[in-house]
Amino acid sequence: MPWSPLAALSWALVLRLLALLWPPGRGEACSCAPAHPQQHFCHSALVIRAKISSEKVVPASKDPADTQKLIRYEIKQIKMFKGFEKAKDIQYVYTPFDSSLCGVKLETNSHKQYLLTGQILSDGKVFIHLCNYIEPWEDLSLVQRESLNHHYHQNCGCQITTCYAVPCTISAPNECLWTDWLLERKLYGYQAQHYVCMKHVDGICSWYRGHLHLRKEYVDIIQP
Repeated sequence: MPWSPLAALSWALVLRLLALLWPPGRGEACSCAPAHPQQHFCHSALVIRAKISSEKVVPASKDPADTQKLIRYEIKQIKMFKGFEKAKDIQYVYTPFDSSLCGVKLETNSHKQYLLTGQILSDGKVFIHLCNYIEPWEDLSLVQRESLNHHYHQNCGCQITTCYAVPCTISAPNECLWTDWLLERKLYGYQAQHYVCMKHVDGICSWYRGHLHLRKEYVDIIQP
């Protein structure tokens, strides 16, 4: 799914666009374009750590002819990493009721905490779906947790390109090759969990884990 400015869209329009992407007959699967956690952070209007207190099914709009439903999660915000200029303390987040429209199912009334990324719509409501980066906080690596505070935000000028097969190369000096799928056959592998695509003073971007440079196998993969 391409990134789009959801903040400017109404609830009804957002759900109609999602419905167009997954028409009847295609099945219940939700398809999303792969994105590194750093990309999710950079393209999201809001990034928070929260617990889920309760959930409620609500109408998507005030139009009585609109049959679409949303799940409204009441949350307890623990920390905000991005979105300070658009929101303060978030009380609710909304997601499509239908899984075919990429609705997110979260655990309520538990000790589990989540990292939530999403968009802020024109009416101020926070909208999340499966194509956002939504993970249990306990599943995040130390590098990911630390990067939420500084490194992701400071390096949004870098572009991350997913590598599916060799050879794969970068086309610009500000690109990093993301090779988790190629090497591990999963998206959020070692590179997503432990590395940040960081920009140098000369404008060139490369992978770093703290003060350590990227492991050699990730560098070799760009060679034909």
